[in-house]
Amino acid sequence: MAIETPTFPAATTTSRWRPWRRSRSGTAVTGRPPRARGDRPKSFLLTLIAVVVLAAFLSPMVRAVSYALKSSDQITQDGSPLYPADPVTFTYQGKELPILLVPIDGVTKQLALFEPARKSSTFIDPQNPAAGPIKWVGSWRTLDHVWTPAPHLENFAKVWDLIDYPRLLFNTAVIAIISTIGTVLSCTLVAYGFARFRFPGRNLLFTLLIATIFLPAAVTIIPTYTIFVKLGWVGTWLPLLVPTFFANAFDVFLIRQYFLTIPTELDEAAAIDGASPFRTLTSVIIPQAWPVIIAVSIFHLVYAWNDFFGPLLYTSGDPDIQTLALGLQRFNSIHYRDPGLIQAGTLMTMVIPVIAFLLTQKFFTRGLVVTGIDK
Repeated sequence: MAIETPTFPAATTTSRWRPWRRSRSGTAVTGRPPRARGDRPKSFLLTLIAVVVLAAFLSPMVRAVSYALKSSDQITQDGSPLYPADPVTFTYQGKELPILLVPIDGVTKQLALFEPARKSSTFIDPQNPAAGPIKWVGSWRTLDHVWTPAPHLENFAKVWDLIDYPRLLFNTAVIAIISTIGTVLSCTLVAYGFARFRFPGRNLLFTLLIATIFLPAAVTIIPTYTIFVKLGWVGTWLPLLVPTFFANAFDVFLIRQYFLTIPTELDEAAAIDGASPFRTLTSVIIPQAWPVIIAVSIFHLVYAWNDFFGPLLYTSGDPDIQTLALGLQRFNSIHYRDPGLIQAGTLMTMVIPVIAFLLTQKFFTRGLVVTGIDK
């Protein structure tokens, strides 16, 4: 008996997906259906809310940038604009006269204040100074100044010199980089052990490790400080660097969760090829775990860069080994009357962490998302 083989029409190589379109009669022809009209207002509303929330979140940063570019006179002067600016002046008879907006005969003119007084003042017209003084009745203090945009970038140069910024930057960078290396190395090894090895008491040890997250830092301050005093490490960077080479619960948990998403078949294949556990870690696991490693690195780098209490506790006695956080605190206590310089120093301190986050944002986000998957 002959068996008939079913035949199917051959797929043409010229068939392609076509986007959604409508015929002249208005009926759908082919492709993906368009978005419903009811979804457009909802999408617009969500976008508007996101923009408002983002603007509110970034408003302190915008204010800090604005203050960092302003002069101290503008910050303290009432009625000054929000943007960095300087008052417009006019030189008359060897004097710098401020230009104000003066209402005269129903017209607002820009006149230079020549002789201020309480009830009546004398002005000079910058466009026609030869006309002589112009008397105006009223309090000149109620008039608005004329401003011109003028960002004061020299605020950053002043901070650079006043607080010995290069030295503080070097100290902070060394502490942040070395401690980040120690954290990544130690946490990766510990997380690899908890994720891949089977040994008695593993779950209990991991539970105890995670429980240390809930231990308040204030409880361990005095015992830790006492140990470092007996070791003679107070007044050095060792209390800030050595503990990072002994892992921490939060970063171990993140890395372990990512390691659990990597198939164990890859480890078994590497073991068949004769790879040791350490070789498997370096050649198989780590190349696939760069997102979480970068995320942990950024976490600790930002923490170490902004840490204030640790350097205050162990390095406050020696200005040569202090970090930017302590240097800015000392600088703020001296120049508290000049908010522009304070904000300039703050922005200079934030530059490196922000750049590091922007460069690694893609891997950072991916590492956080994957570690949240339930294995």
